[in-house]
Amino acid sequence: MTENLTRAVTAEAISDGPGSLITLLTDTPELTCNTASFEVGAAGAPVHFHTKATEFFHVTDGELDVLIGDEIHTLSKGDFITVPPGVKHAFAPAAGRTAEVFVGFTPGMARFDYYRLLGRVRAGEATVQDIIDSQPAYDNHYAESEAWAGRARSADA
Repeated sequence: MTENLTRAVTAEAISDGPGSLITLLTDTPELTCNTASFEVGAAGAPVHFHTKATEFFHVTDGELDVLIGDEIHTLSKGDFITVPPGVKHAFAPAAGRTAEVFVGFTPGMARFDYYRLLGRVRAGEATVQDIIDSQPAYDNHYAESEAWAGRARSADA
């Protein structure tokens, strides 16, 4: 077995939206991991699901709202949750809070290129249509949720 070492000083970091930073850690066929840092008010990830991967979240600081199915869970520092394949989910920092999160997928699937695409869209070098077109390649399928939309409406109020 060959180890997969990522040093903090050389890890690739991508801004995918205002107040959001993704740091890439490992991307192997077995496991994809990154950290996500969210400032107050960051949008987080929209409602989506994966057909092949289980996604997991470990909050290392702050508070994170996570939609799973039609239920929103607020996770605090130290909390951990998994999302099985086929279950719609979304995540963002809780209202008025920041969040630091360790995120993983098993199996992995060359997801770093998806994060890089998000960064290119943020930089104006790609379009939202490119993200929509990439759904099958990265097993990232967008969905809708009235519960998550309601969360966004109450945050705006």
